Amino acid sequence: MSSAGAPAGVTWPGTALRILALFGLLYGFLVAIESMSKAIQALADTGMLGGDESEVFSGVHNPFAGLALGILFTVMVQSSSTTTSTIVAVVGSGVLPIEHAVPMIMGANIGTTITNTLVSIGHIRRRVEFRRAFAAATVHDFFNLLCVVVLFPLELATGFLAGAANWLADNLSIQGGSYKSPIKTAVKAGHKAIQSLVESLGAEGGVLGWVMLAVGLAITFLCLSQITRLMKRLLAGRIESAIHRALGGNPLLGMGVGAAITVSVQSSSITTSLMVPLCAAGVMTLELVFPLMLGANIGTTVTAMIASLSQEGSAALAIALVHLLFNLLGVAIVYPFPAVRRIPLVLARALAFAAIRNRLWVLAYVFGAFVVLPLSGWLLWRHA
Repeated sequence: MSSAGAPAGVTWPGTALRILALFGLLYGFLVAIESMSKAIQALADTGMLGGDESEVFSGVHNPFAGLALGILFTVMVQSSSTTTSTIVAVVGSGVLPIEHAVPMIMGANIGTTITNTLVSIGHIRRRVEFRRAFAAATVHDFFNLLCVVVLFPLELATGFLAGAANWLADNLSIQGGSYKSPIKTAVKAGHKAIQSLVESLGAEGGVLGWVMLAVGLAITFLCLSQITRLMKRLLAGRIESAIHRALGGNPLLGMGVGAAITVSVQSSSITTSLMVPLCAAGVMTLELVFPLMLGANIGTTVTAMIASLSQEGSAALAIALVHLLFNLLGVAIVYPFPAVRRIPLVLARALAFAAIRNRLWVLAYVFGAFVVLPLSGWLLWRHA
């Protein structure tokens, strides 16, 4: 017999167990993303990325090469926070001028979107779910691409981002401090437990990196399939209506929620990837998650700001402020204007419909946008 107020056939103990299972799956999903990120970094440490990170970044003098390198490096480590923090350190050391680092910051914004795009592929066997998931993932891609298309040539022509950030850095006085996310600490503990288990089986060096990458991918897809199933049961009916009332009519609140989640877990990829199964399950619409993703873009700038506090001088703070200003300006030039705001939504839906008609579009898009084009640009412009 069901509890009072619960839907027919659903008991509150059963609902409580599903909620606990959902939190467990979300935790497993976050651990899987951490494991993939660490595995890629470990593979980079073996020399597969061409040596020390600072050496890779310090040779960038052409803005197009910088943009391409920002995309490539972020794709490799699956973390714009890692990329921007490294850029902050290199700029703070004086190795890289802020003007050369600005395009790399823009590239990092594009590269970070690959994580939620890869996450959406976990739904590829279910046509309707995949269409929703792929659109939800790529709307973030198209928004960041649109921002770069508008702001990159303006920066080349005027240097306004670097100039404004330098002025703010010179006039701001920020005292040191740090924030250590308890969620991130728990996720790291889960990753270390998995790594210890894999190491106990004899994997080490490059083999360990590849095994951890495979394990992370497997856990991601497993958790996603179960998250979608639970979301359909838990976030339906009155709960779904409450979410729509809370966020659907107030995009600023949605942006605030996206920013807050991202600050708490210190990863925009995690925030945006968590939106994908919600859309796949039909719980949230593309228009509803869009502001949350924009908020995630803003929230992820906190990591670079914190990283800048450990550096001497104002240059590191300036490049961190470039990241913040770029994302704030991106929201300001896209979201308030309906015609402009519809561009990433229309493009994401069109690509999703093409993808369900022919899966080769998925392969062409992921490798074309995140590997082939930036790699070609880097090779073409690095010595220009």
